[in-house]
Amino acid sequence: MTSLNHAALLAASLPSPSRGVWHVGPFPLRAYALCILAGVFVAVWWTDRRYRAAGGQADQVLDVALLAVPVGIVGARIYHVITSPDAYFGAHGNLALIPQIWRGGLGVWGGIFFGALAAAWLLRHRGLRWAPFADAVAPALLVAQAIGRLGNWFNQELFGAPTTLPWGLEIDDAHLPAGYASGTLFHPTFLYEALWNLAGAAFLIWLERWLRRRDGAVGGRLLCAYLMVYTAGRAWIECLRIDDAQLIAGLRLNVWTSIIIFLAGLVSFIIISRRPLHDEITREQR
Repeated sequence: MTSLNHAALLAASLPSPSRGVWHVGPFPLRAYALCILAGVFVAVWWTDRRYRAAGGQADQVLDVALLAVPVGIVGARIYHVITSPDAYFGAHGNLALIPQIWRGGLGVWGGIFFGALAAAWLLRHRGLRWAPFADAVAPALLVAQAIGRLGNWFNQELFGAPTTLPWGLEIDDAHLPAGYASGTLFHPTFLYEALWNLAGAAFLIWLERWLRRRDGAVGGRLLCAYLMVYTAGRAWIECLRIDDAQLIAGLRLNVWTSIIIFLAGLVSFIIISRRPLHDEITREQR
């Protein structure tokens, strides 16, 4: 590549933020944490609107979020540590890094699994059905994940392979992977996933209306569709990434996880569709 072509690529490229931490007195404001919190706020706000529109009571979503969000964050960190053990338990690992979530490293599937368990437990304890809440939260989860991915941009992490595309991501030398020359541009996988998630949220809204017109009820199937939509995008985006990951039969662990969860979502969608469908909020309504 000539120096002229290289300069043209840099002129059209996507820059990374110059910093990801700001200090207010002795307190650090970390962009990664702010992005996660912003995603949570939007998800809770939109889920609350959707759940109340479906007949749910005010404050139920907030109560669920106050339990499910911290449990989900812990679960997300556990999943990341288990699936990326070298940084913590390897020869040069450091156990002190485990609680330092501001450095990045939250596995979405651990967060969804543990957060869903906590939410389901609380809803059942209050005599509320899981399906209407699941349908309310499904598109909001995708929007929250899209916002949260901006944290990877600020941290200059989890980007893809080198690219000559005009939207290639600039990475400064301090975050450049070993073996790559200064000025190399990379696939902005955080942006790919954010755009995919936003498009997926729009699709889920359309699907919800279509299912309700066709069947008279959604019945929890929107969360199944969420699993399929998200994993369909995550699988191909994961294949672009060059960060260290556990490999199984030549594929990254998260690709296999995406395949398994996609199939689980598909099977669940089919099974639910064959059962009597209803969207009642409480168990006593039946």
